[in-house]
Amino acid sequence: MKNTKYKYSIAITFIWIGFVCAISFMEAWLKFQAPGITTKLGLGIGQLVFDALNKIEIVCALLILMNLFGMQEIRRKNSIAIFFYIPLLMICIQSIWLLPALDNRANLIIQDIAVPKSKMHMWYVLLEIIKVVSLSVYAVKLFANLSVKFKNQ
Repeated sequence: MKNTKYKYSIAITFIWIGFVCAISFMEAWLKFQAPGITTKLGLGIGQLVFDALNKIEIVCALLILMNLFGMQEIRRKNSIAIFFYIPLLMICIQSIWLLPALDNRANLIIQDIAVPKSKMHMWYVLLEIIKVVSLSVYAVKLFANLSVKFKNQ
C-alpha cells in the first residue's frame, strides 16, 4: 500500500470540512447581516451557494471513496471507514430530501407565498454537525495510521 492514499484522503477530508464549516456555519447566517440584503436576496444567494457546496461535497466524497477501495483498512473488521460512511449518508439525505425541500421552501418565500414554520433548517444544521464531527474523526484516524506507517518504515 502506498502512503499517498492516506495523504490524498486526509487532504480531501480537511478541505471538505473547511468548506462545510465556512459555508454552513459562517456564510449562511452572516449574509443576512450585510447592509441591503433582504430575505429574498439572501435566500437566492443561499440557494446558489448551498447547491455549489453540495456538488463539491459529492466530488470530495467520490474522491475519498475511490481512495478507500485501495486501502487495506477498509477490509478489516474494525475499519475506520465507518467515520466516512456516516458523512456519506448525511450527503445522501441532504441531496435527495433536505436540500430540495429547503429550495422549494425558499422559492415559495421568494414568491411572497406564506409558509408555515419548519424545523428543516435545524435538521440541516444537525446533519452538518454530525458530518463535520465524523469527518474530523476520520481524518485524525487516517493521520494516525499514516504516522504509524511512517514510523514502521
